[in-house]
This record gives sequence, C-alpha cells and structure tokens, in this order.
Amino acid sequence: MNQIQFALKVFAALAVVLAATTACGRLAMLVRQPRVVGEMVAGVLLGPPLLGALAPAVEAHLFPSDVKNVLYVLSTIGLTFYMFLVGGSLDHHLISGPSARRASILAASGIVPTFILGSAAAAVFYSSLSPAGSTIWEFMLFVGGALSITAFPMLARILQERGIANSPIGGLTLVAAAIDDAAAWALLAVIIVVGTAGDPMDAVTTILGAALFAVLMLTVGRRLFARLGARVERDGRIGRDAMAVILFTVIAAGWFTDYIGIFSVFGGFITGLAMPQSPTMRRELQSRLTDLNSILLLPVFFAYSGLNTQLTGFGAGGNMWVPLVVISLAAIVGKYLGCASVVRLQGFSWRYASAVGGLMNARGLMILIFINIGLAYQMVTPGLFTILVLVAIITTGAAMPIYRASLPDGMDQQATRTKTAESGRTEAQEEATVRPPA
Repeated sequence: MNQIQFALKVFAALAVVLAATTACGRLAMLVRQPRVVGEMVAGVLLGPPLLGALAPAVEAHLFPSDVKNVLYVLSTIGLTFYMFLVGGSLDHHLISGPSARRASILAASGIVPTFILGSAAAAVFYSSLSPAGSTIWEFMLFVGGALSITAFPMLARILQERGIANSPIGGLTLVAAAIDDAAAWALLAVIIVVGTAGDPMDAVTTILGAALFAVLMLTVGRRLFARLGARVERDGRIGRDAMAVILFTVIAAGWFTDYIGIFSVFGGFITGLAMPQSPTMRRELQSRLTDLNSILLLPVFFAYSGLNTQLTGFGAGGNMWVPLVVISLAAIVGKYLGCASVVRLQGFSWRYASAVGGLMNARGLMILIFINIGLAYQMVTPGLFTILVLVAIITTGAAMPIYRASLPDGMDQQATRTKTAESGRTEAQEEATVRPPA
C-alpha cells in the first residue's frame, strides 16, 4: 500500500468517526442527555458490538490495524490537549480558598465509599477479569480508582447550562469534582508506576521524575507563563509566537511524562495548572483549541475505545452480566450515597443532596481516559475494559435523569436563590454578633 492509499484510508476512517459521533451526539441532546453520552455510544457502535457484528468486512476495511495505530496517536494528542484545557480551566482560588475544605470533604465522600466498594468488587472477580501477571492489590487499586472518577469538565458544562455554576452548591460540587479527578489521576500514576516498573529503581525514577516535573512546571513554569499572560492581557489576544510556545510546551510535557512512564495526559494537565488565571488567555485558548479537539480528536478517542470493546460473554446466559451489575452498583451506590449524605449534613435539602449525588456519578470521558491508559499498559483485560466502558455510559447517562428528578426545571435556580439569601442573612447575623455596637 502506497502513502496515498494509506492516507485515503485514514481520511475515510476519520470521516466515518466524525459523522457517527456528530449524529449520535445530536440524538443524545434530543433526549436531553449530554452530547458526550451519544459520542461514547457512537464509539461502541463503530466497533465489534454493532458494525463488527453486522458487517465485519466493512469494519475490517475501515479500521485495519495500521489505521487504528494512527487513531491511537491522534486520540493521544487530543487527550493531552483536552487535559491541558481542563487544568487551565481550574480556578486556583477555589481550590485553595475557604470553600476548599467543604469541597474536599464532599470529594472524599465520593471517592472513599466508591473506592472501597469498587475494590471489593474487583477482589470478587479477580480470578476471572484480571490480566495475567497482575497482583490482586494492583487490580483492586485500578478498579477502585476508575470507579472513583467524576467527569469534572462535563459537570462544569451542566452547572453552567443550569445557571447555578456560581451558586453555593454549584461551586461546592465543581471544586469537589476537580479534587476528585486530581486524586484519581494521582492514584493512576501510582498504579502505573507499581504495575509496570520491572525494578524498584524504575519506580523511584518515575516518581522522582514526575515530582520534579510538577514542581518545576508549577513554580518556574508558572512564573514564565505569568509574564506571557500579562502580555496577552495587554494585547487582548494570543499572538502566533505565543501560541507556538504554549503548544510546544504541552507537546514537550506530554512527551516527557510519557517517556518517564506516567502517560502524556499528566503532562498536559500539569501544564494547564501552570497557566495564569488570565481571562483573555483562557478565552483565547478555549476558542482556538476546543473546537478541533472536541469535534474531531476526542471523537477519534471514542472510536478507538469502541474498537477495543468486545461484547463476548454478554449474550443470553453469558458470564459477564453478573460482574457488570455488581461493578455498576458499586460505582453508583458509592458515589450517590456518599456525596448525598455529606451535602445533606452541610445544610442543603434532600433534593439538593440527591441532585449532587447524581451529578457526581457522571464519569463521562474521564473514566474512558483512565481505562484506556490501563489498556495501553496491559493492566486491563478486554472483558473488564468492556464492563468499564458500559459503566461509563450507564453512570453518565443516569446523571441528568437523577438530577431532574431531584430538582425539576426551575427548582434548582429557586432553591439556589433561597439558599444564597439564607447564607447572606446568617453571615450578617454572625458579623453583628461579633462586631461591638458603634
């Protein structure tokens, strides 16, 4: 096959992926689901579960192994820049401000029960679902960590669409999801180091390299980017040379973290955290990078995930249904009950508590990134990979129905205004009690 023929095959595959994910994304929005749910389903439909079953010759022609390798590279680039944008969108003052303590408690309430239940489920199915050579502790850590994730970027979009992103409960939930994801990525880095290092010194080298990278990027790198941010604010736009510097840094960071053994998304995420809190820079980066990334490169990632999804064992009388049900229940119950209980204890109504429990259950793209990294490092079997893809679709698809059942249209904004007013009166009363009369 010459280069022109190969290029034609890659373009054909990309066209099919783009058409399928766009169509399924639109259908998802018609049934009041986030677009990402439809895109995730489209990825599965393009793989063995549907296209491979109905027209195996077509799937083999569209997605041969060499084309799949190209899709893997494109999806890795897309994920690296996606995590860069996620890191760059975090408000540092929210993470370190007074609300961080309450948000940390909420994040822990979602992580700890889910991790315990997920690890217990992993222990039950260790003999049937774990990859060869994996220890039970590595397997439990991986499944527990995967189920502990919350889709922070999708949660941010949902809260903004509902008009409650800046409300007390909206801000609390958003920061908790960010802490949740950061903890999950740190855990994944540890799992990769432990699971793939052939020698204890390899693990030490990887940990030291990652720590050094993070420290340098968040100190020296942040100061240098702050200067760039000041110039962008002054000019009102990011110039071509400045954008080249940013893109080069993200790519170099992705290469370095991949090279030391903790995957490129970590480099992208840490680089995003080093970005200045410049409104102009944020707006420019989002407007220039989001469309290409979210419309083309991330759908390629969904398709690549779908091509690795096998429904063997899910037929009538199949042996995969029980693990799917048990792991799904561990994921949903741990997040929902843990988060809802803490929100209720923090003074919000049961309706609000239930809504937050539903939203924090949305795992979306983030769990797919997590398990695809595990697949790349041979830490996941095809059976477990398929189960976790289905868990991603189920929990993400259930998030908005739970939210709407808990807070019907209009009630969330009304409850937010009431809660904000009550908080304001409480603060005024406390201030009047502390302050001596004039």
